[in-house]
Amino acid sequence: MIQFTLACGAGHKFDAWFRNAEAYDEQSARGVLICPICNSSQVEKALMAPAVSRSSDKVSLSAGHPEHGEFLKAMRALRQKMTSEADYVGDKFAEEARKIHYEEAEARGIYGEATKDEVVSLIDEGIEFMPLPTVPDEHN
Repeated sequence: MIQFTLACGAGHKFDAWFRNAEAYDEQSARGVLICPICNSSQVEKALMAPAVSRSSDKVSLSAGHPEHGEFLKAMRALRQKMTSEADYVGDKFAEEARKIHYEEAEARGIYGEATKDEVVSLIDEGIEFMPLPTVPDEHN
């Protein structure tokens, strides 16, 4: 699922969820997107920022769950699997993701880093990606 902020011709902004970026494109092309405020069918994606945390933002946290240790173990395993079965592309992540998306490079798993602006561009282009799980170091 992906959430887009949409805006109508009258300037009303609202959020909508789609199965993926292609689902948004399909519904937009068919003209079935309607502003819930004024019923306008002139609806487009609004400029929006991705859900990327900044050091000054609050983050969601959890503590005290009886299975906390098991969750951390599973997240470490997931991160290990994602990185061990993919190519590290460093700060070329956005460039490589585009090449793969547009079939200019071999389809393969990649991981690396991207700037906030690059993340916004990838979202706007409908390129699917996800953040790697951030897992605290194990306490000895």
